[in-house]
Amino acid sequence: MESMIHKIHQQLVDKEFSCTQLVQEKLDQLKSNTHNSVNSLLEDSALALAKKVDAKIENGEEIGLLEGIPFGIKDVYLLQGTYTTASSDMLKKYKSPYTATSIQKLLDAGAIPIVKENCDAFGHGSSSENTIFGAVKNAVNPELVAGGSSGGSAVNVAKNWTVFSIGGDTGGSVRQPAGYNNIYGLKPTYGRISRYGLMAYASSTDCVSPFAQNLEDLRIVLNIMSGHDIQDQTTIDSETIEADVFDTKGVKDFTVGYYRNFVESDAIDPKIKVDFMAVLEQLKAKGIKVKELDFFDGETLVATYYTIAMAETASNLSRLDGTNYGSRIYDENLKESYAITRSEMFSEESKRRIVGGNQVLSQGHSDAIYLKALELRDEIIEHFAHDFKEVDVVLSPVTPNNPPKIGNSLKDPHAMYLSDAYTVGFSLGEVPTLTIPKGTATGIQITAAKSNEATIFKFANFLKESI
Repeated sequence: MESMIHKIHQQLVDKEFSCTQLVQEKLDQLKSNTHNSVNSLLEDSALALAKKVDAKIENGEEIGLLEGIPFGIKDVYLLQGTYTTASSDMLKKYKSPYTATSIQKLLDAGAIPIVKENCDAFGHGSSSENTIFGAVKNAVNPELVAGGSSGGSAVNVAKNWTVFSIGGDTGGSVRQPAGYNNIYGLKPTYGRISRYGLMAYASSTDCVSPFAQNLEDLRIVLNIMSGHDIQDQTTIDSETIEADVFDTKGVKDFTVGYYRNFVESDAIDPKIKVDFMAVLEQLKAKGIKVKELDFFDGETLVATYYTIAMAETASNLSRLDGTNYGSRIYDENLKESYAITRSEMFSEESKRRIVGGNQVLSQGHSDAIYLKALELRDEIIEHFAHDFKEVDVVLSPVTPNNPPKIGNSLKDPHAMYLSDAYTVGFSLGEVPTLTIPKGTATGIQITAAKSNEATIFKFANFLKESI
């Protein structure tokens, strides 16, 4: 199984280059990049950590698999002593007082963070254009969006400026940019990785999610970050995914499902539909059973997701009033100071989501809108429980369309929301989902039942080798 992590580890052990040389090379690439993928470089701390790895190697000490491996962090994760801006004016001068659990686990394994990465402010967007650092440019075609909200993280991995990066997936914010930039992006089962130290967007769907150029690197990073955390009561215990998961023996006995209404939607690009259906035909030709399934329509999924997500982000961001966190604009009294601070410091998209969230939570609307969305979410979870009794995995397009040109999404927020039609349902259902750069121009999603990441990895490797 190909792996950048294994390859670099061996090169470090064999002294083909030093860890300091490796980290400096990546930093130089990030400094000169023109894709707006960088919010801040962690140069001093990264080089200091690299020197420690070099010293261990020189002394003949054994180093761990992740020791000395440079990685990137979406700028919504706390890393003690670094700026954590969430790509926003509100927090552009905020320094982290502690480190997120997921990032700390990587640090404990010896990985070296080298960059805080550009993203939609507070995760509010599907294009990585809603940011004070400038729109992130697609790694394949810089005239197009990188996808969002974790666009900077995706681009850095796609351009090989980081070996892997940690994004955050709330409604598709890792899977969609992975598809747009032709790399792998995994949204794990909700609760598999602690959210402690991740700035909350929608707490009930936020997932710590890695990007990589291959499946083995995803497996390694996922195993390191997984596990119960006393700081996050939603975390669950999970089994280690062993390297033999990539043995494709038995895959031909799988039953593969797909959602009919996804491919029959008027919103899907004809080429993406043709390419996706061709993948299903290839599977049938290999003797794999393919089963057509019914699901909620895309507009219902998007409406349900955004109702819940906006309500939760309105609540989560109420703490950002300039008093305890972030920047503050003073006015004639405390109330006006709150008002002008939030009005000036939040982006238009963030304000749209906060206002929408407060609206659906307000008296007279919560019963008809918010509680209805919660009921639909329960139905979605039950639907998945039923489907995964009949199929082993579900395949779906990642997006209904190709990435738009930079600027177009900002003109039409509704179209931007609808671009999430094929990702948000899996977020609401709390199930693990992986984007692989195969099949269609924006990849294919592979989904399995809760805590069945191993099944996804096995089938993903089969697809990688077969189509």
